[in-house]
Order: sequence, then C-alpha cells, then structure tokens
Amino acid sequence: MSNQPEKITALYCRLSRDDEQDGLSGSIKNQQSILEKYAKENGFRNPRFFVDDGFSGVTFTRPSFMEMMDLAEQGKIGTIIVKDHSRLGRNRLVVGQLLEEDFERLDVRYIAIMDNIDTAKGISDLVPMQDLFNEWHAKNTSQKVRNVFRNRGMSGKPLTFNLPFGYRKNPDNPTEWLIDEPAAEIVRRIFDMCVEGLGPAQIAKKLRADKVMTPTEYWNSIGKAYRRPPAIPYHWSADSVGNILSRQEYIGDTVNFRTARKSFKHKKRLERPQEEWQIFKDTHPAIIDEETFLLVQELREHRRRPTRSGIVSMFSGLLYCADCGEKLYYSAKNNYKLEHAYFFCSSYRRNSDVCSAHYIREKVVAEVVLESMQRVFWYVQSFEKDFVRKQMAAFGDEKKKELAQKLKELSKAKKRAVEIDRFIQKIYEDNVNGKISDERFATMSMAFEEEQRQIKSAIPNMEQYLETETDKSDSLQRFIDRVKCITQLTELTPETVHEFIEKIVVSKPEYIDGKRHQNLEIYYSGVGIVREPSPEEMEELFQEHMQDRTTNQKVKTA
Repeated sequence: MSNQPEKITALYCRLSRDDEQDGLSGSIKNQQSILEKYAKENGFRNPRFFVDDGFSGVTFTRPSFMEMMDLAEQGKIGTIIVKDHSRLGRNRLVVGQLLEEDFERLDVRYIAIMDNIDTAKGISDLVPMQDLFNEWHAKNTSQKVRNVFRNRGMSGKPLTFNLPFGYRKNPDNPTEWLIDEPAAEIVRRIFDMCVEGLGPAQIAKKLRADKVMTPTEYWNSIGKAYRRPPAIPYHWSADSVGNILSRQEYIGDTVNFRTARKSFKHKKRLERPQEEWQIFKDTHPAIIDEETFLLVQELREHRRRPTRSGIVSMFSGLLYCADCGEKLYYSAKNNYKLEHAYFFCSSYRRNSDVCSAHYIREKVVAEVVLESMQRVFWYVQSFEKDFVRKQMAAFGDEKKKELAQKLKELSKAKKRAVEIDRFIQKIYEDNVNGKISDERFATMSMAFEEEQRQIKSAIPNMEQYLETETDKSDSLQRFIDRVKCITQLTELTPETVHEFIEKIVVSKPEYIDGKRHQNLEIYYSGVGIVREPSPEEMEELFQEHMQDRTTNQKVKTA
C-alpha cells in the first residue's frame, strides 16, 4: 500500500439530525463498523476515528473534521476513508475543492467505500454529478424542515427552543410557558431602570455592581445546563440588556419568524424586517405590561445617550427644532451647575449656515413642561367632556388631511404598477423589433420589475392602514385614564415625562422689547397638542361646573 505506516488512517464518520431517518444503516455505530472492517481487510495501518455526530454536511466547521484537516495540513494523515461520499459533505463547491485541490496538495488519499471512489485510481467524471445530487438532497431536506417550521410558526406555536430569560416550561406540558419568578424579577428591574432613564450600558454596569446573576449563571444555578459559565461572574453586557428590553414575548405575545437564514448553506441567522414577523397576542403570562414595554421601545428609539460626563437628561430625544426638524443635542458638564445644562440644534452644530442654535436651557424646558402638564392634567380631570370635545374636533381636521394624503399615495402606487406593465410590454416589443439590444432590454426589464415588486409589496400595508386606522377616541381614553392616575404632580420624573410626552418642538428665540421669548409646542402621547381653554373660557367652565354641582345638590335634597 502507498500510505506510510507512520501516517494516520483517518476513519471519518458524520451523522446529521436529518440523516437519522435512515435508521441503523446511517448510524455512527454502523459507519464505524464498516470503516474498521474495510481498513483491516485492506491493510490500512494506524487507524483513528474522527466523529461528528449531529452536524450537517452543508457546513464544514465541524469539530472533528477541522481537527482531521489540521492534522492533514501538518502532514500527519495519509488516507481519509468514509462510508459514502455524502459523509464528507453536501456542498459541491467545497467538496470539489477538497478532492481536486486540497487532498492532492496535502498528498492525502481519499476513499468513499460505498460509492467506489478512490483518488489513488483517479476521479471519475461522474463524481461532480454525485456532489450535485448530494447538495440537492441537503437543499430538499432543508426545504422540508422549513415547511414544517413554517406551518408550526403560522399556527401560533413558538418556534424558539430556548425560552426568554424569565420563563420556564411547564413540566406537565412542555409547550406551555410559565413565569420563572426569580428571573422575572430581574427582567422587571431591567425595564424599571430603563424607564427611570438608564441606557443598556448603564443598566449592565448597575447589575454588575449589585452582583446580579446573568441568564447563563442563573440557568446553571438551577441545574439547567445551558452553556459554560462565564469567565467573569455577573458580567452583564449592554447587548444582553438590550436584547431583554426588545423582547415582545415579555408582554405575553409569541413572536415567530424574527430571524431567517439566507440559504440552507448559511447557518448564521439574520434579522428579518419587523413587518415580516408573525405575532400572536396573549399566548402566555406577561412579565411586563404592554404600556411599559411600549414606553421602553419609545425611550430606546430616542436613545438618551449620556454626555461625556455621564449625565442624562429626561428630555433627551424629545426636543426637536421647529425650523429644520432635527433633534436638539444635550450638553452638560460636571464643572458647571446643572442649571447651566442646555439643548441646541444638531443641524447648527454640524453646519451653522443650515440653521440657528435654538439654544434653550434644560431648566427652562423643565419649568415650561411641568407648568403645562399641571394645567393639562387639571383640565382633563376637572373638565373631561370639554377636553374630549375639543380634541376630537381638532383631530378630525388633522386626520382627514393625513388619510387623504395616504389615499393619494395609494392611488399613485397602483397607477405606477399598471404603468410599469405597459413599459415592460413596450420595451419587449422594441427588443423584438430590434430597436433595443438584448442587454439593454434585460437591464431595463430588471429595473422595472424590481420597482414593481417594491410597489406591490407596499400596497397591502397601505391598504391595511387605511382600513384599520382606529378612532381617535381610543387614544384619548387611554390618555385620560393615565391622567386620572396622577393625584398631584409636583415634580417631573423621567417616567412621567416619557409616559405623557411624545415630543417638544422648540422655536428659535425672539426678542420683544429687549426680552427673550421662546415658544415650545408640547405634543402629548396619543393626543398631540392639547387645546387648553383661555383664562376666560376656564372661568366660564368653572362657573358651569359650580352651577351643575348646585343643581345636582338640589335634586338630591328634593
């Protein structure tokens, strides 16, 4: 035999979960038996098994395969023997490179017993076709698995095997999620800290300082073998905190198809657009209420980043320039008193020719917002009916304009989709008549088809928005209910500010009679700008309120 005694005869076995359906004939034990017998009968010396159990043939980052190839690179392997060619892999490009380049370069003989392949005798022209069939098998199997997962996901059953931190499976019913209270308390604390104004990095730092167990440490502590414990205990990261804050499952919803693989050859999962997720409401107990979750998403969208001194403003991410529409940056320094902290236009910071500074102190914003919220809350609590009447009247005009614009956009999109069909037909006729080349036709038709594809995918969302746009009264009632929970507002907190305020639009300052004046428009969440009554109207409402009260008392005593 040609292989040298001192070199290893690698007996390679591989079994994926999909191959397990082949039964005993495909098992690792059966592969080992066949390989051991073949090596012994054909005089191959120094045999050594390399086994990858539970690994797909599409990937080549298998532990034993990589160990074997590393030894081959060192010149320590003379022959590689497999039961059948598909055990080596099911990616025709990689397998082809191994057979035609790598094994030859490394002076490694390759034998696939059942397929009668032996590189010492040369490679048949049929081997590339066999590689193609092996890849097709992997592709078809992958598609079948995807179909099963698709059907399961569309039925509302969760696709994740690893439950979010804070949940555990019901021992009597593995498909049912139960709240794991000790872990759930940590999840609630993380959400509470975010509402209080801390970002993921600051929350992680706080958890590390308080020696709170990470999810991996917690699962290991209760005997759930998850993965190797971290080298540094209590080592929370901003990413792990951010992941918890973004999980909609914590409000009791099942979220399927959040990620997907690009193809059966790529194991890395990629984030899918949110509109492609399938969400099923109230499928398991909630750890976080929906209102808190939505508030946290709003906070994270505005990302209240701390200044270099570590100071965070409760208004960061909420202030916008009235002229250019950009956000206002926050600036505060440790060596200044906090009353000197201020906001200024981000466009002005980048280019002073684009906009003006719109400079305003944080202290002034806080005073204006507190005063506005006190007036609005008193108005809502005292004169709820008048508040609803005025807001609905104002909303009607605004909503009509918005819906008219959306309807116009939908009509334009449908018209453009029909136009593209005509354009494609026209360039096809021009191509047939020789007016444009095949290359030009291909380029133009692909561009038109891509544009049409994007339009057609957007049209259903536009139609759904117009059909399902809810009445403003729902948002108004939620706002009123939240306001009624506030007994007396004496100071602002990050929770209150971000619960009730959507944005604050800051105008540039004006000087009237030598005095600086600056207008702030406060948009309340769900209701927009609140049309407060004038002092005269307020007095009139108060008199009506007292008169109604007197009338009711007379009726009761009558």
